[in-house]
Amino acid sequence: MADQPTGQSEQYQAKVLSKHLDPDFTAEFDGTAVEAAGNASSSHSQDGLPGESSLRLQGGDIHRDLYRIQANAKRIKHHQRAATFSHPTYAASEVSHDDIPISEQLRPGGFRRQYLERNSRSLSFVNAPVTRNFVSFLSLYGNFAGEDLEESDDEGETEDEEAAEEPNEQRPLLGRRKSSKRLRHQGQASNVQSFFTLLKAFVGTGIMFLPKAFKNGGMLFSTITLITVASVTMLCFQLLLQCRARYGGGYGELGEAVGGRKLRSLILTSITISQIGFVCAGLIFTADNYSSFLAAVTPKSSIPLSTNALIGIQIVALVPMSFIRHMEKLGPAALLADVFILIGLGYIYWYDISTIAKMGGFEPTVRAFNPRDFTLTIGSAIFTFEGIGLILPIQSSMKHPENFNKLLAIVMLIITIIFTSVGLLSYGTFGERVNVELINNFPQSSKLVNAVQFLYATAVMVGEPVQLFPALRIIEGKIFGHRSGKQDAMTKWKKNGFRMSLVLLTGIIAAVGASDLDKFVALIGSFACVPLVYIYPAFLHYKGVAESNLAKAGDVLMMIIGFGAMVYTTSITIARWAET
Repeated sequence: MADQPTGQSEQYQAKVLSKHLDPDFTAEFDGTAVEAAGNASSSHSQDGLPGESSLRLQGGDIHRDLYRIQANAKRIKHHQRAATFSHPTYAASEVSHDDIPISEQLRPGGFRRQYLERNSRSLSFVNAPVTRNFVSFLSLYGNFAGEDLEESDDEGETEDEEAAEEPNEQRPLLGRRKSSKRLRHQGQASNVQSFFTLLKAFVGTGIMFLPKAFKNGGMLFSTITLITVASVTMLCFQLLLQCRARYGGGYGELGEAVGGRKLRSLILTSITISQIGFVCAGLIFTADNYSSFLAAVTPKSSIPLSTNALIGIQIVALVPMSFIRHMEKLGPAALLADVFILIGLGYIYWYDISTIAKMGGFEPTVRAFNPRDFTLTIGSAIFTFEGIGLILPIQSSMKHPENFNKLLAIVMLIITIIFTSVGLLSYGTFGERVNVELINNFPQSSKLVNAVQFLYATAVMVGEPVQLFPALRIIEGKIFGHRSGKQDAMTKWKKNGFRMSLVLLTGIIAAVGASDLDKFVALIGSFACVPLVYIYPAFLHYKGVAESNLAKAGDVLMMIIGFGAMVYTTSITIARWAET
């Protein structure tokens, strides 16, 4: 607005004001009547009687400046018309932002015509803010599983603090406004934007562990497992969405509405554990790939860095990034990660397909079923499809949330095809030689492979602060509550100390699990992700939504299967880990 010429700015203000000024009233400046609607008929009522001056209303003098803006803009408009002989069909004050004249909207059925005209452009990219990456989505639409990640008392004064201030003549009447960024943008994402955001929510580190998961379970069993897990996961997503339709709110808020604060705490605890597990798996994956990259590009005489040493280097870089309070500051790194992951996936498909074509089929060591380690495949598959914490925020971000179910079904179909094809092709290419870190299987003497390995490892590393952010904020809120670090430096540094301690804890856990990454991933999927995806949604639906006996029986069956799968796969994974 500040960059516009004065005349254009006033005309724009007049256009906005014209929607709110009553055409049956006039205002007077120096004895001159100024019409509200900008045409001769506006100074008369619809019954043909002279219009009343708005200044005679209670508080009418407050309107004077509003009509003055209208009058000045019309004078500028009049001069422009005289110079150009351009006469639009409708006066400037008659045109609304939806391109339907105000006079047309006031006629019978006018509001419906305006509504249909506006909705006909609902799929336009112009009508919604563009989220360039996953972090931008979280920044705009603000919560993870029902927890507010962006609004922090470190970034501004809370309403409670403002209310506590002593009133005085210097204090603004309306007080200081809290950031309303999320409120401004909520519910404006187009269907296309939501589609790509859903893809970003699911495609990440887990896809790199699938070839080893196919080896653990066998090609046939693993394919069936992935399709089954995808179908059951989609069903549980629907249960959660039905609960949301009745109660509203995020995942944690649903838990509190249906089962009380204890269930909310239980849900948030599972989210925290799973996010910390994702970060630990990312640290191990990055360290292993950087180790292979350095071994390939550095002289043989140089001293190689161990996996634990590379985990420590990542921790050093992650500590200062954990101090970041504004998530959008992590956006550029996440955008870079998206590009690197896309490059990595493109190379994997190209290499696998070309190699299988040269061999004339799959590697001879490929098995259909592995009776010893098949349970590890289940945990890894659940780990890969875990994205339930983002389902509700993405639906909230949509301009047309009624289309969310269709988009979710399409995205689940696409990612199931991607996950299954990557696992099947890579296991078929390398057979029993497949490694946990898939890129390590490719020719390490190739400069292209080295570049892809470095880029993908970097993509995972720069995504670690994003994955850790929800866990940091959830635990921090439990420990410190609403105490402001901005007003108290000691509180701020206590929070920084806590964040550093949590980062160091993830490094220790990663160092312990570095020797068996596939088992570590399976353990996270079994212990932390199974309750989030299968048990909690079924319980919420059973207690808060289900009415028929059949629906309740289905919920109970889902809870039993989920609990049984969690206990069995977790115990078997720990037993396999102990054997090594």
